[in-house]
Amino acid sequence: MTVDGTPRPAESLLGEASLAVARLHARLLSAHERMARTSGLTAARWQVLGTVAEGPRTVSDVARHLGTRRQSVQRIADALVDAGVAEYRPNPAHSRARLLTPTEAGHEALRGPDPQRARMAEALLTELGEDELRQTLDHLHTLSEAVDRWEER
Repeated sequence: MTVDGTPRPAESLLGEASLAVARLHARLLSAHERMARTSGLTAARWQVLGTVAEGPRTVSDVARHLGTRRQSVQRIADALVDAGVAEYRPNPAHSRARLLTPTEAGHEALRGPDPQRARMAEALLTELGEDELRQTLDHLHTLSEAVDRWEER
């Protein structure tokens, strides 16, 4: 802030960027909640299950991949296991950090929202164009990496 209480340009831009990202996240989360419901999942469960569908991972690996806390992922992972859509397997690299992986029911649950997700992706691609979406993604990665570097200082 300046002496007269007005935000500096950098602060204003960061505030606007933070708000834009938060709004985008909220809208995407809402859309994902609606899509995931068709399979009896929440968006958070769908996200964790989708991450381990790429290959078995520890809860800590999932948390790092998603940029969230391990404790939050642990609760979701346990709920997925209780629901029978995921299971824990032994981890040859670490005896205490088991690997989370989908069951066949989990793979089936992930297929439920796919048609809706594909329609959404195609609609956004048509509206914005591939170049614009790629540039936006590149900018978001760049901003995220800059924030990471700032936090490391």
